[in-house]
Amino acid sequence: MDRQGLTLTPEVGRAFVPLLEPARYKGAHGGRGSGKSHFFANLLVAECCRRPGTRAVCVREVQRTLAQSSKRLIEDKLSELGVGELFKVSEREIKTPGDGIILFEGMQNHTADSIKSLEGARIAWVEEAQNLSQRSLDLLRPTIRAEGSELWFSWNPENPTDPVDVLLRGEKPPPNSVVREVNWDANPWFPDVLRQEMEYDRRRDPDKWRHVWQGDYQRNSEARVFKNWRIEDFEVEKSWVIRQGADWGFSIDPSVLVQCAIVGRNLYIINEAYRVGCEIDMLPDLFMSLPDSEKWPIVADSSRPETISYMQKHGFGRMTAAVKGARSLEEGVEFLRAFDIIVHPRCTHTADELTAYCYETDPLTGQVIPKLKDKDNHVIDSLRYACEAARRMGALNKLAPIQHRVMGIV
Repeated sequence: MDRQGLTLTPEVGRAFVPLLEPARYKGAHGGRGSGKSHFFANLLVAECCRRPGTRAVCVREVQRTLAQSSKRLIEDKLSELGVGELFKVSEREIKTPGDGIILFEGMQNHTADSIKSLEGARIAWVEEAQNLSQRSLDLLRPTIRAEGSELWFSWNPENPTDPVDVLLRGEKPPPNSVVREVNWDANPWFPDVLRQEMEYDRRRDPDKWRHVWQGDYQRNSEARVFKNWRIEDFEVEKSWVIRQGADWGFSIDPSVLVQCAIVGRNLYIINEAYRVGCEIDMLPDLFMSLPDSEKWPIVADSSRPETISYMQKHGFGRMTAAVKGARSLEEGVEFLRAFDIIVHPRCTHTADELTAYCYETDPLTGQVIPKLKDKDNHVIDSLRYACEAARRMGALNKLAPIQHRVMGIV
């Protein structure tokens, strides 16, 4: 078996091809279902066959039992590739052709002295590398130093500050490194059962979908304000009352108009108009880009009464100013959180803000505090204004008793 032979096995997609060539550092990062672990397990078996006597180590930050290692996956690959008779599998290790060996180690168990036992390894594969500490990375890199040795990393990104990301995705990656982003869409054998799970997450929790399936960095889920939303196509019913809210931007901030409808426990986000640097004389055309926007009432940010006056004289006579007061922000957000929010796919900026809008965190402890960030909120503010009258009329209380919660505080 050789490198070319490996490309013919069903677990290797085109996105992984650059990782077949020799390199000191090889990295594959991305979301679930991409086949990263299968690729490196295949590659390891192929290398042991191609170069008899190869010594390799499969590494994780923490490995309390072999059940937490990649040993079982490699055993499966031996069978799939039809080379099982060339290897000898024991309880704790795998003997390879030519008196080589594959070991399975947890870096947390090693010290500067004990790590020397791995010095003869030509390949080190770090799985779940997002969990690798800086200490472990600093121990491992100089230890794997045999001629032509390689360090492989597979991981689902968590934070840009994680040591593996700083090393391989930072501004100055080490020389002779090949790093690839691979996600489910790079896997031509992505199973239907995972596709169904992925599509569910895409509709119900786009933030989770981006992290788990698209390999994006994880957001502070506890700090996220909105988790009660999904992206879904829908048709606007003639019986719906269209509610509109507007926020003003002009300079570096966007001017926004949002159309929505409250239907039972659902809040449908129907249309959005969004433009950065929109001068006042361009606002009527921007708002007219949404169907029937001049026919339905618009509740607008009251901080610019001159803008509201201008819009009233240029086709939007039903525009009124939002009524702001003590806790209007918190109560408005709380009101939106009580609904299942359904975002039409064309409302991309709404989806972005629902994903990004969050509470502030204590800079010393990282603990989430009950204070809303004044950021990523122009569409959110427009939605608050659009629903302001319904909130003041106690729309939810008329539907059914509910308990509003913000940050777990009643």
